[in-house]
Amino acid sequence: MSFKTIDLIEQSQTDRHADLLITKACVVTPSGREKIDIACRNGVIVALGDLAGRWHAKQELVAEGLHVLPGVMDTQVHFREPGLTHKETIEAGTRGAVLGGVTAVFEMPNTHPLTLGAQDLQAKLAIAADTAWCDHAFYIGGSNLNAGQLAELEVLPGCCGVKVFMGSSFGELLADDEVILRRILRHGQRRLAVHAEDETRLAARQYLTNSGDVAQHPVWRDPHTALIATQRIVKMAAEFGRKLHILHISTAQEMAFLANHKHSVTVEVTPHHLTLVAPDCYAQLGSLAQMNPPVRDRYHQHALWQAIAQGAVDVLGSDHAPHTLAEKQQPYPQSPSGMTGVQTLLPIMLNHVNAGRLTLERLVDLTSSGPARVFAIQGKGRIALGYDADFSIVDLAASRVIENSWIASLSGWTPYAGKRVLGWPIHTVIRGRVVMQDECLRSSQGYGQPIKFL
Repeated sequence: MSFKTIDLIEQSQTDRHADLLITKACVVTPSGREKIDIACRNGVIVALGDLAGRWHAKQELVAEGLHVLPGVMDTQVHFREPGLTHKETIEAGTRGAVLGGVTAVFEMPNTHPLTLGAQDLQAKLAIAADTAWCDHAFYIGGSNLNAGQLAELEVLPGCCGVKVFMGSSFGELLADDEVILRRILRHGQRRLAVHAEDETRLAARQYLTNSGDVAQHPVWRDPHTALIATQRIVKMAAEFGRKLHILHISTAQEMAFLANHKHSVTVEVTPHHLTLVAPDCYAQLGSLAQMNPPVRDRYHQHALWQAIAQGAVDVLGSDHAPHTLAEKQQPYPQSPSGMTGVQTLLPIMLNHVNAGRLTLERLVDLTSSGPARVFAIQGKGRIALGYDADFSIVDLAASRVIENSWIASLSGWTPYAGKRVLGWPIHTVIRGRVVMQDECLRSSQGYGQPIKFL
């Protein structure tokens, strides 16, 4: 499709004023790549087309040679605040997001205190109001303590839904009991996000960690541990007509199973499962490669890439879950699982685009339109009239080396340190405001607001 100019409303010549005009870029629209300009006013897109000389703006961002993507959304991050702020905060986490070209995030409930009620949610929103660099929403944790209230909690402003941990959690946030899971599934209508690993099997096989070798991590948390939990929650959810979003799928077996349940289940994969491979990553990185579910071998990684190519994957999430280097350097299995990821999500995936593993348009589907579709996000996910003026502006030809010194997270490290990538975020625009320009932050404070849902 080729078009000259489309305005949101019929504009008089004197009314064609924008807050921001983006010019000379290649824009990824719902119709494909277009050489067009974008006019933004009051935080939304008001015109698309050949706008030179027809529109005037307070600020013009010349993006010649760059690609403008709809704002990238990372729908799985752990920013650790409140309670664990020695390793991450909402401010540092969202600052890293913006530096990595990410315009919005969904944050997880395993903080101290756990995010289980309206007051817990409000406390996070209050912190974010003062410190967040990008737009944001927070999960409520599904628990036996709050199961009866989840229908009300899941629709609170700033809530992106309910998150269930079937394994790899603790205390009241662990929901591995069938009675508890049924209570959670019974209360609410929104899509339920699930970490699916079978806690009973993990406990029975924990002896496999006695060697102290982190390379045993994917042996202990084997593919069957993930598969039986995924099969179990899909079967239970069907009884209640509840839709699911299964997080960080890591096995070929799960992908084969979920391909037959796309009518009710959406699927997330992560950049680290698509990029790192066992056993090499454990030999090179030790516990820095330790995640739940684990990074697995090439057989499983190939299945994930195949699922992306075949359309079975809906969303990419980083599962950004930082720990300090001192914590990670504890002997296995005392070393905690988790790594940074929000800041490197886009550079790592652009590198995969340049390597021919997926198209730029498929990446946009996984990080922008996919999240908007899966979670019914209001006004985000595409470059179209009336939508929020959120843009991740990238240089596909830029070669950079990822370094720990670039990472904004308080943990200060990345498993990709020393890795050269092709493709890099240059500017980040959130609701018409240029928050990062020429790879540098534009101000000393954030601009984030709560995400709205349909």
